[in-house]
Amino acid sequence: MTAVRDRVETVRTVFTRATLAPVLLRAALGATVLLAFAVAYPVEVLVSRVGVALLLVAVLPALAPRGHAPTLAVLVGLAGWLLATTGYGVPVQLWRLLAVGSLLYLAHALAALVAAVPYDVLLAPEVVVRWLLRTGLVLLASAVLVVLLLTVAGRAAGQPFLLAAVAGLAVAVSATALLTWLVKRR
Repeated sequence: MTAVRDRVETVRTVFTRATLAPVLLRAALGATVLLAFAVAYPVEVLVSRVGVALLLVAVLPALAPRGHAPTLAVLVGLAGWLLATTGYGVPVQLWRLLAVGSLLYLAHALAALVAAVPYDVLLAPEVVVRWLLRTGLVLLASAVLVVLLLTVAGRAAGQPFLLAAVAGLAVAVSATALLTWLVKRR
């Protein structure tokens, strides 16, 4: 009983001390995940009973950004993309591919920011603006790279999507190796 009382007191403290910036960031995180799901999933799934579960999964990272909820949301978004393209026959379109990928990355980055910002902090607007600029540059560079890889893959003979997947995997492994090397260098 003491544990329940402590938990209720913690929730009450959070609600009384929360400031506007962290609350807005959490709302933006939930809205971004929800928008990613809306783009990734077919309409038939969104308006069914599964849509309610998707709504709950979209809100979960905003409530618990430090746990596994952001990872779960990204995986559910990817599953929606795969379900739409393979199970429902939705054609693969470049704008949807870029939108789903960008929104899921933005949700991931927002979750990292929200996890680092305490709920009762007075956050300077410059912090959020700089963070948004960096995230926007990463999204722009990623979109350009995707378009270039798809263009190269489209000109290659054989299976263009396999070539694009292998090239994307090589870029991801290279980026991971570079980041690991940079961290160890410190």
